[in-house]
Amino acid sequence: MHKFLRAAGFSMYQKKKDIESLLDLLQKQPSLTRCVQIDEETNVCEMRTEAAPGIGISIIGELNGEGNFEREFYFPYLESEQVSTDAECSIQRHAEKDTYAGMADEMRVGISLIFYVQNFLDYREKCIQKKEAYRVQSVNLTGLSVSGKILLPVKKTQKQIQMAKVAAKDRSSLIEAARNGDEDAMETLTIEDIDLYSKISRRAMKEDIYSIIDSCFMPCGIECDQYSVIGEIKEIQKIRNIYTKEEIYKLKLDCSDMQFTVCINSQDLLGEPAVGRRFKGQIWLQGILNFKEIQKHAI
Repeated sequence: MHKFLRAAGFSMYQKKKDIESLLDLLQKQPSLTRCVQIDEETNVCEMRTEAAPGIGISIIGELNGEGNFEREFYFPYLESEQVSTDAECSIQRHAEKDTYAGMADEMRVGISLIFYVQNFLDYREKCIQKKEAYRVQSVNLTGLSVSGKILLPVKKTQKQIQMAKVAAKDRSSLIEAARNGDEDAMETLTIEDIDLYSKISRRAMKEDIYSIIDSCFMPCGIECDQYSVIGEIKEIQKIRNIYTKEEIYKLKLDCSDMQFTVCINSQDLLGEPAVGRRFKGQIWLQGILNFKEIQKHAI
């Protein structure tokens, strides 16, 4: 069973034979079918079946010589039209399957975000069309969660909110300068980190840690595309899986001024979500690549 299948509202499917029966059913009524011809003998096909608005299961396989679909693997997905980052992005193929991971150097969260490329067929098609130059313009990030809880917001004045935004912008500029080899920026960042560590250590003796840490985006576990996040809830949508009738929360989060969407089964969420409150949980990060064609100038 795929660990994050329950995030799409399929928590009752835990045995292999039950999942196979589910996939057989979903294959018969796909919302979207797509096939990309790699060469004369090889093709990759995807069948997507939507179980709730923007949420479903993608089944990947190949058409055999007789034109029949042969299933190879599947994964749950969450779609979003919200652009999360326009940072420089690189793509690399996974070793095991014909799937891809993306890495975006996002300055706002201070780390390189590694995500599972959801629309990898679009990328494969771009690679095949070698005559057309392109680049990844932006990425729509989404996350599937199997465990989360709701935290109360940190009380801030309007002045504190504005000061935090300015400080975050200045820090992003320093990180970028440090990556380009600016020694003064490296020294400034080091001093700031030492001061921050000292300040947090003093406050942690008297305050709860979640009143000090407003938001975070940290790698979690040994899989590179899973993260532990804390983000402010901006929008809430409660939807229902049409097959299992399980309720799913779609939450738009703001984390360090970066916005993305997370979905979680209502059974796995502790607390009552509300706009302004915070979501804390572990997510599997996915991304939808947005491409931009590059015009070639005649010499």
